[in-house]
Amino acid sequence: MKVLFIGDIVGNTGRKALREMLPSLKSKYQPHIIIVNGENAAAGRGITSAIANEFFNWGVHGITMGNHTWDNRDIFEFIDDEPRLIRPANFPPGTPGRGYTVVKANGKQLAIVNLQGRTFLPAIDCPFRTGDEIVDELRREHNCILVDFHAEATSEKIAMGYHMDGRASIVVGTHTHVQSNDDVILPGGTAYLTDAGMVGSREGILGMEREAVLYKFKTQLPSRFVVDEGKWQLHGLFAELDEATGAATKLEKIRMREGDWIMD
Repeated sequence: MKVLFIGDIVGNTGRKALREMLPSLKSKYQPHIIIVNGENAAAGRGITSAIANEFFNWGVHGITMGNHTWDNRDIFEFIDDEPRLIRPANFPPGTPGRGYTVVKANGKQLAIVNLQGRTFLPAIDCPFRTGDEIVDELRREHNCILVDFHAEATSEKIAMGYHMDGRASIVVGTHTHVQSNDDVILPGGTAYLTDAGMVGSREGILGMEREAVLYKFKTQLPSRFVVDEGKWQLHGLFAELDEATGAATKLEKIRMREGDWIMD
């Protein structure tokens, strides 16, 4: 199975990059299943049903979220009715939506799980225990499982990678918007990357206009962050999985920059 995962899509700039580059990515990698993180897709905060449907129409099969899941209140109108969109599974019981699902496309099935870290993020239920319960249940029927661990601390993400090694096919981190350089297939066969990076402006700060971010750092005063409209960058990963075992056999980082990239 060939899987394409694309990191946090930030606002209009990120959506523009995804729309422009998905055809070339499909042509190059021939993925069976495409997953994106969409928690920053609507002006940098949350997602709307219109944007989610836009992604699906472009060929995305599943959307993961994170700590900005609830920033756009439109999500409460559709999250329970859209099985292809998941939010962190370790939100408390009774939270709208679902924390995992199984996406089916091109004759393949991939279980996807969304978890959120607790270090330097709001305290919610334990992602390790929650992940254990879900992944162990999924493995009764599914060999191929992707875990999007939306977390701040590098150590927490690496710990999750080893914790899931041999049980999840892919553990990929999101949230920091900066792609890490530690792509590896772990001893148990799990493809791991601390952070997939983002899809958004490479001229801003984490996809936001520089001036507002600098003002907040220099003054410690409130500042309204706005999505930067500069040239984009697109980050993600591609993995090939052995469907019989769920183990990863190939892992490749994807790093593209507007104006600098020529697709092979």
